[in-house]
Amino acid sequence: MIVNSIANELQSLAYHGRGIIIGKSADGRRAVTAYFIMGRSVNSRNRVFVAEGDAMRTKAFDESKMVDPHLIIYYPVRVLGNKTIVTNGDQTDTIYQLMDKQMTFEQALRTREFEDDKPNFTPRISGIIHQENGDMNYALSILKSAEGDDRSCERFTYAYSNPLPGRAKFIHTYNGDGDPLPSFEGEPKTLELPDMDIDALTDLIWDNLNEDNKVSLFVRTIDLTTGETATRIVNKNQ
Repeated sequence: MIVNSIANELQSLAYHGRGIIIGKSADGRRAVTAYFIMGRSVNSRNRVFVAEGDAMRTKAFDESKMVDPHLIIYYPVRVLGNKTIVTNGDQTDTIYQLMDKQMTFEQALRTREFEDDKPNFTPRISGIIHQENGDMNYALSILKSAEGDDRSCERFTYAYSNPLPGRAKFIHTYNGDGDPLPSFEGEPKTLELPDMDIDALTDLIWDNLNEDNKVSLFVRTIDLTTGETATRIVNKNQ
């Protein structure tokens, strides 16, 4: 198995699109998650992340420049009890609402497909962290078109029990730039989570995202014993 550094992985592509990182801190005490967005169009770049309680939402930076809120404005992060949901679209609400009705993460996502942004058909990527009894497990999902054909949806879920300290999994929407944009392929990538605090980790991720395309970053750590959280948000638009 290839274990890459965060810096090398993020520098490997100019355009990852949207990305989710989930793992366990090097000391084994905290769950770690990060979500970032990148953009090519004016509409996509005209966004900021805004904290709202334990949730997080996207917001137009300049309301006068917002062309179409569809697929742009949503809640990437919601918390349901001891579960933290992180996604790249309004499927966050689908997962939250259906899991609150006792459906599973996978069952909730079976009601959704990739985005309707022809010709890219952007994959919907989702993650969930479950903390309990001083430990964690988590899952990542991707819903994507089959070879760019919107008549077929491919669904993949990857579940991780007793994750190793100092390791994270990384999934993103695109395999680089292009027209149409090529969808992510393969299993989530394995990254090393360095032994550092949340501020250093936030800087590490932000500094290694492509300068032209990065838009916003959310990072959260969750103490697996107390449930206490720490959150950082970075926006290119100030």
